[in-house]
Amino acid sequence: MLTVRIESHSFALLPRRAMLWPAQRLLLVADAHLGKAATFRRHGVAVPGGTTAETLDALSALIERHPVDRVAFLGDLLHSEHAHEPSTMNALAQWRERHAATAMVLVRGNHDDRAGDPPPALRIEGVDEPLLIDGVALCHHPTPRAGAYVLAGHLHPCVHLVGRARDRLRLPAFWFGPNVGVLPAFGAFTGMHAVQPGPQDRVFVAAADGVHEVPRARAAEAAPGASAA
Repeated sequence: MLTVRIESHSFALLPRRAMLWPAQRLLLVADAHLGKAATFRRHGVAVPGGTTAETLDALSALIERHPVDRVAFLGDLLHSEHAHEPSTMNALAQWRERHAATAMVLVRGNHDDRAGDPPPALRIEGVDEPLLIDGVALCHHPTPRAGAYVLAGHLHPCVHLVGRARDRLRLPAFWFGPNVGVLPAFGAFTGMHAVQPGPQDRVFVAAADGVHEVPRARAAEAAPGASAA
């Protein structure tokens, strides 16, 4: 866990690709994409099962380990309308019951527009962006907003670290610019897109042994404008 200051607030960057806002007792998670594997299989694409359970188990571990009263999903909680099939909804309902005392809100993203909000029985409140909390705008799309620092998802950022003999390691990343910060995708079955940091940006990779800041010279260049999965 590594602490960063954004405006006047302290946030903890967690190795499992989430952010903790201790003063608000709030866990921030972007791009879970629950039900994505089921969507692929419905369209005849053979992909491994179990990724929804893996994602929910990882969320449970964070909620139970850290002092969290609320979870804010920064968009794309559900991948598509096919995420409403019984296998995904049953798993999500059991998980929600496990954390019945934790308040949850979904800041709707582009996939949520297609998938729709979770069923009301799950008690995950759906809201449009921005969700403003103490000068911070919780969003899905990483678009600057006047008067607030934006925390968002959507881009699934990562960096390629170049090692010896041209070895390259791709790791999910937290990417903070002057006005907008982007969280890595949380879901176990999501794509990643390399970022190209600006001169004032800070980038942190989420690795197995912790969160580490990456000097800009070590972040491999990537074509800007990639769209998220």
